[in-house]
Parts: sequence; C-alpha cells; structure tokens
Amino acid sequence: MPRSARSGSAGSPERAGAGEVPRREVLTGIEIEAAPSRVWEVLTDFSSYREWNPMIREASGELVPGRRLKLRFAPEGGKGRMFRPKLLVAEPGRELRWLGNPGFPGFMESEHYFTLEEAAGGKTDVAHNMFFHGLLVPLLGRRLESSVLKPFEDMNAALKRRVEKTEA
Repeated sequence: MPRSARSGSAGSPERAGAGEVPRREVLTGIEIEAAPSRVWEVLTDFSSYREWNPMIREASGELVPGRRLKLRFAPEGGKGRMFRPKLLVAEPGRELRWLGNPGFPGFMESEHYFTLEEAAGGKTDVAHNMFFHGLLVPLLGRRLESSVLKPFEDMNAALKRRVEKTEA
C-alpha cells in the first residue's frame, strides 16, 4: 500500500478556504497475511505492545468510544511522551481511531486511525493514517509528517511480523 502526505483543509485536500481549518494527512499501509479479526486481536492487545511495537511502547485503556487511552509514544531515536487520546471508534475487525491534542484545541489536534479491510486470499489491507488539523498546521506541516512517517512504517512492519508469526 502506498504512503503519502496530503495538505489542505477539512473540506478540501488542496487548501483551506475562508472559515475552514487547515489540515495535513499522513497515509501509510501494509498488507498482512491474516484475517482482519486476527490483526484486530494483535492491534488491540495493548498489554503486549511493549513486546513488539517500536512506536507506542506502552498502551492501556478500555476499547470504549469516549474513553481515554493512555499511550507512550516513543519511536526509536525520539523522546518518549505519554498522552491520553480520546477513543473515537473501536469497531472490531474494522477500525480503531482516537483523537489527540498534542497542542491546544483549535490550534493543533490530531486524529490517528487504523482501518482493516479484508483482501483476497484471507489477507488484510491495513491503512494506518493520521491527520493533523488546526491553525498551526500550515506552519508545522512537513515537520509533522516527518515526525510520524517513519515510526508509522516501523509500526506497520512490526505489526505484520507479530501477526504473521503468531498466525503460523
């Protein structure tokens, strides 16, 4: 699956118009040789993250929309930090999505999400994406992208290894 970044507003991928909030989206993905239900099991087994996840080293919380998760984002070579995003979607075998506030609401927010789609041959296409929105996005856009793209790709590869290893 391709990776890319897009800039724009919530209403348009090109640019923000009057009254629209600027946004930037980072898109990554990977194909995993397992059913979506198995990928979901590994992705939502927060207590095992420290064993395999190179990006989110610790995770806890209930998979109930509206609840807060506790995550420690600590990609290799970066400073680790704890944050408590609000869980927006937890649809087993389909989607996991949370809203974070790395800055101040309205100035800088992020939505991090995974979607799982069944592919031919019992495989799963995993989209692992994030979009940033807020008034600071035009100033920080490329920096935001570079800070998450490699960690996302590393997590995707680790998720694939973990699922396929335990699937065999």
